[in-house]
Amino acid sequence: MKKERRRNKYKGWQIFRDRYGKWRAYHRKTGEKIDCDKFEPFTLAFDMEVHRINELHKEKQAKPGTLGMLIKRYRASDEFLDPEIGKAKRTQSDYQRVFDYLQPIEDIPLEWFTTARIVMLRDKAYKKLKWRWANYVVTVLFVLFKWGKLRDYVKNNPAAEIPPIPRPKSLLDANRPWTDAEREAVLAALPPHMFPPIALMMHYALDPQDALALPKTAISSAGIDTRRHKTGEPVYLPLFEPVADALARAPMHNAITLCANSRGKPWTYNGFSTNWHKIKKKLEDAGAVQPGLTLKGLRHTVATILREMGKDYGTIQNVLGHKTEAMARHYSKRADKTKQTAAAVADFGVELNKRKTKVVKPTS
Repeated sequence: MKKERRRNKYKGWQIFRDRYGKWRAYHRKTGEKIDCDKFEPFTLAFDMEVHRINELHKEKQAKPGTLGMLIKRYRASDEFLDPEIGKAKRTQSDYQRVFDYLQPIEDIPLEWFTTARIVMLRDKAYKKLKWRWANYVVTVLFVLFKWGKLRDYVKNNPAAEIPPIPRPKSLLDANRPWTDAEREAVLAALPPHMFPPIALMMHYALDPQDALALPKTAISSAGIDTRRHKTGEPVYLPLFEPVADALARAPMHNAITLCANSRGKPWTYNGFSTNWHKIKKKLEDAGAVQPGLTLKGLRHTVATILREMGKDYGTIQNVLGHKTEAMARHYSKRADKTKQTAAAVADFGVELNKRKTKVVKPTS
């Protein structure tokens, strides 16, 4: 009887130890996870967190023809859940946050939603939770209504063609490319066990999480053979000296991942991020790097350098594991701007020289 009560308490949850012995807990339907370091499994605090999330996502009967109905049906679709064609777990969780945000209006009929009213929702979200969240709400609504239109739940997509709220001028560029001097300063400050992941990010443009999770079997004397987790796109790149040198300098370890922390265990993203921020802070204080340096900025760095070398967008797309050339253009946009402005400044200098008047020496 006691065992049955415990099973019912965690119904709808996946609770297990991963291959590294770390507890994991996921809400099966939404993919929402519990921080098992903060809430130890099977303790009272853990049970309270399970109850909180269960209540948050408790299903109620969605009214036909409403936003809630559309959300419920989309959330149960293959386009959302299927591991092959659906959204990644992280994206599912992010979408669920928007669905939770929209919960107060889920009983509103679909006919109520017009472009003007979604702009109103966007502006309200901006005032409450700022520009990034406001734009993300519109993005999710666009995907939701697009899915619904294809299935005759709605006649049109009212979230189409709504421009995003501009990025605030006061914010630094997100994930800007690193300068040559910044790359050299960071490499000089790294301890040996941080060399491999940084090298993979710096030279192969891997996402931080992809670099940290890369198994030893993904790399050989021929190079790297892996897939980008976010897009599922294959990445095949030859092994070359900077990466080979970083791997050779790394301390020996028995972890199944290529990269390991100072204890020889696989890195967690939070653990690596904590170590990285300590190093970055020291370098910022010393004036060796400028503010705004991020690990994801190394992807933009690789794309920028490749574009400056004259590589086409298709090549950059393959190196970075993007699904579209549009993303390759986005990641390398600084190189294109630099090329254009350099040419413009050079032309401007020539024009100024043409406009110079000859100095006439006075006669004696």
